[in-house]
Amino acid sequence: MTSETTGRLFDVHTHATPTDLLTWLADRGLADTTEVDHGVVRLASEISGVPEGTPIPLHRAQYDVAHRLADMDRMGVSRQAVSLPPFVTCSGAEPELAREVVARGNDALAAFADRGTGRLLALGTVPLGITEGVEEARRCLDELGCAGVAIGSHGAGRDLDDPVHEPLWEFLAERDAFVFLHPNTVSGGARLGSYWLPQLVGYPAETALAVSRLIFGGVLERHELTVCLAHGGGCLPALAGRLDLGWHRKDVARTVPLPPSAYLRRLYVDSATFSPLLLARLVEDFGPDQVLLGTDYPFELADFEPAATLAALEVSPADRDRVASATARKLLGQ
Repeated sequence: MTSETTGRLFDVHTHATPTDLLTWLADRGLADTTEVDHGVVRLASEISGVPEGTPIPLHRAQYDVAHRLADMDRMGVSRQAVSLPPFVTCSGAEPELAREVVARGNDALAAFADRGTGRLLALGTVPLGITEGVEEARRCLDELGCAGVAIGSHGAGRDLDDPVHEPLWEFLAERDAFVFLHPNTVSGGARLGSYWLPQLVGYPAETALAVSRLIFGGVLERHELTVCLAHGGGCLPALAGRLDLGWHRKDVARTVPLPPSAYLRRLYVDSATFSPLLLARLVEDFGPDQVLLGTDYPFELADFEPAATLAALEVSPADRDRVASATARKLLGQ
């Protein structure tokens, strides 16, 4: 990988929790920020979706722009698309609280990105499960200057194929907006209560569940959406054959005119698989035009050497450049 390419890496999967949001939450008794200097924040469970008092990692780059830009230089990253982490998307909160927290978070995120000397692009979070989601998406794109939006996998007790989201899909399709889908909750209950399994196992499985509902619910049939899936699509790529088999053999799953794999091929995935073999297979299955660099920076479960990750891909220089930055720049209008 040439130094020229390395210096142009465009990372579509990064997170920030700006100080303005943390302060606002703390003032309302929804966050404990006394351990921020030690890299930890504790959030009310209705905000975070995790048990009360759980220490949530808070790397300095989540709120310190200068520190973040220095890290980007070390990693060879020129641009980052930045979204709020799932811990502040309020997937299980009451609608009014979720709407207010997400709006505050989007305001803080847009201001954070503005301090990034043109290297940070905000992806505004859309609150799910409520009719006001489409208006927040519109505000993010038209008023806050966000480059795209980020959505979770669930909200207010409703899945992505729930009719409440139809106006949102119509709007995002009409605007040809970049949509980053990152899981914000998990299924499995107490079985995922140990070993950090919600993130290790729950998130990849949740992505597969959420996108399966988008497919079988007809959302991807009705709307031309530009959706990029976090974590290499999670478990979803491995389930493509099984989903197709169900579509062929189970009448209840024959809800759309094409087999599920046809809709999967319309989606984008990021490179955050943390496995050279899996990443190579994603590029083979989805094509180099559908795979975008994503690191999950600055969480511990992140790729801190993206240049090396891309250098290991056995593809042509042109295809490597597509993964490294070219496709992201096109989709995000850069």
